[in-house]
Amino acid sequence: MPVATEVEPIQYEAQGAVANIWLNRPHKRNSVSQQLLAELERAVDRAERDPEIRVMVLRGREHTFCSGFDLDELLADFAGRTVALEIARESARVCDRLFRSPKPSVAVLEGHTTAGGFEIMLNCDFAIADEEALIGDFHIRRALFGGAGPIYRLPRIVGIRKAKELMLTGKLLTGREARDFGLVTDCAAAAELDGCVEEFVAMLADKSPYAMSITKMALNRGLDGDTDTLMVLETLAAGLVLGSNDAQEGISAFLEKREAVWTGT
Repeated sequence: MPVATEVEPIQYEAQGAVANIWLNRPHKRNSVSQQLLAELERAVDRAERDPEIRVMVLRGREHTFCSGFDLDELLADFAGRTVALEIARESARVCDRLFRSPKPSVAVLEGHTTAGGFEIMLNCDFAIADEEALIGDFHIRRALFGGAGPIYRLPRIVGIRKAKELMLTGKLLTGREARDFGLVTDCAAAAELDGCVEEFVAMLADKSPYAMSITKMALNRGLDGDTDTLMVLETLAAGLVLGSNDAQEGISAFLEKREAVWTGT
């Protein structure tokens, strides 16, 4: 049975190798509040500290991922550009924390994934969507601008022209369209979504956590470095992984035709 801890507005459930992190503000379509950001960071920290956890899965309660920042809270707290900048900085910091976590993350998109929810999704490593989910940046429709990933994550995922199309029109894509756009990893009909997620997560959870963390770090760094620097990084990463206990176990398990037992070292 899963071990569940309810921490509003985030619920954390450890189930085997998976940390299910639920956005839990269904009365507000799981919109982002400052408290949610703080609790999301704590949930990521908790998953990282648990050696049993291999994958983080982010979902929204009541079949909606996240509709964006809570505009009621934003207006209540808004006292000029200084406060707005502080909110944007905190959102960017927490989302980047998720992006740089050594453990992979999967966003499960149902209902609406817009604005701030779109940014959380961009900072996850993977996204799997309900075919009928609605996904998009949306900020431009309210004369707003997202500060947690659209200009430095989105173009790297879909390319600059498609990024401009999404950000300058505020259009929403269905899950099926988002897959074809290159924005999400996969999509499935609502009745098949959980099975699709479980199958994908299983492909991550059975890998060496040590090799996974080094590979993810190297890929993330590879987005920004020059070729010479990246060649050095790649060589160092390969050396670290090859010299690990998990690498020795992986080779031995293959030769002995058995399942590998990872230690994460």
